Amino acid sequence: MARETQEAAPKGRRSGWKQNPEAVRENILRVAREVFSEAGFSGARVDEIAARTETSKRMLYYYFGDKEGLYRHALEASYREVREGEHELDLVGLSPDDALRKLVEFTYDHHRRNPEFIRLVMIENIHNGASLAQSKVIKDMNKTAIAGLEDILARGRDSGVFRSDIKALALHWQISALCFYNVSNRITFSALFSAAEMFEEEGQIERRDWVVDAVLRKVLA
Repeated sequence: MARETQEAAPKGRRSGWKQNPEAVRENILRVAREVFSEAGFSGARVDEIAARTETSKRMLYYYFGDKEGLYRHALEASYREVREGEHELDLVGLSPDDALRKLVEFTYDHHRRNPEFIRLVMIENIHNGASLAQSKVIKDMNKTAIAGLEDILARGRDSGVFRSDIKALALHWQISALCFYNVSNRITFSALFSAAEMFEEEGQIERRDWVVDAVLRKVLA
């Protein structure tokens, strides 16, 4: 990924804005996620990101260093949103099968409602995971996804509800694959098979139920 060099901050209506540092960072990251998901890393321009924020280009460089740093932080923010959403599900108090069902439903709904996350992951794959490899934050965050599944599976095995040979990492892969394809290939699938109705609300609820049933059927003893 080529670096984009820093330029002088533009002067204008934003120069006197009283900034809350955390709010500024969040605003920049929100816009950056939108622009990177629309244009990819190579196509995105810091000038455009700055123009769509409530701050200046100088502040983008102040908080994130350069274009690569901004992209990496945007990617981290996208993954953090998923992991925090999983944490808020509070699955510990549910039976193992209900916990797994709720987790799969959340993953499916999160992905279809946040297509920019799917696009950012696809962009990162195009670039061979270069930014992800540099981010210890993402690697540490995603350990919680596997740890949560391991807990659900262990409780399921102990209660005799789940098979004993299901591995958490393999199950996470299966759930991700089923939920990811629904967003990543939506446009081409609809165009090839005139299947737009599958991606309307009723069709998506039906697809989600199919995904949940497929996962549980694989795991249940």
